[in-house]
Amino acid sequence: MEEVGAERPKGLGKRAWVATQVVRRVLRTLAWSKVVRVAVIGRERVPGRGPLIVASNHISMLDAVFLWGALRRRAVAIAMAELWTWPVVGWLVARLGQIPVVRRDSASGRSAVARAEQILRFGGVLIIYPEGRLVAAGEDEPYKPGVAELALATGAPVIPVGTSGTDRMLPMRKVRGDGPKFDRHAPVTIHFGEPIDPADFDDPVKFLDHLRQCIEDLRH
Repeated sequence: MEEVGAERPKGLGKRAWVATQVVRRVLRTLAWSKVVRVAVIGRERVPGRGPLIVASNHISMLDAVFLWGALRRRAVAIAMAELWTWPVVGWLVARLGQIPVVRRDSASGRSAVARAEQILRFGGVLIIYPEGRLVAAGEDEPYKPGVAELALATGAPVIPVGTSGTDRMLPMRKVRGDGPKFDRHAPVTIHFGEPIDPADFDDPVKFLDHLRQCIEDLRH
């Protein structure tokens, strides 16, 4: 429910909506023309209205592009602050009202969580990567508590998402070796799971354990 008297977040404003429509048309054209191979599974599980957290694994810098493009609602993502310094990308994420966070900076983290909560209070969609960083195959990164805190504080349901293939299309530098930097032929899958109701959990740790298991199941 939208807060009375509160300022509407930039990511839910008219300019962000126009930018979203334009960019998503481009992404859909790329998918339709087979420039990239993308399969989206379970998109009908995403509620058409109301606050929502979309939580996914994080294996490539392309994850947010494909996940954001697969949604049919406006969405605001928490993203690494470095993106705001990149040519074109920096302008775009600012235009879309995305939320920057400086890694390993507690003050920045608190600010990002506060802004994310405002998105949910206004009935918006928030994209979050609970691992907090790119995770290569074979690595294990504990989930950060932010997604549980936001869900339990706002009551917003969480849609788990399993993303696969983006790490082959655009692999991390440390793992690609002599392989290609970019392989547009690598198939990508975005798999949406059933909504998780935070009201079913009274312990953030149990919530995170359940969310991780859901995401892992959707990746395979």
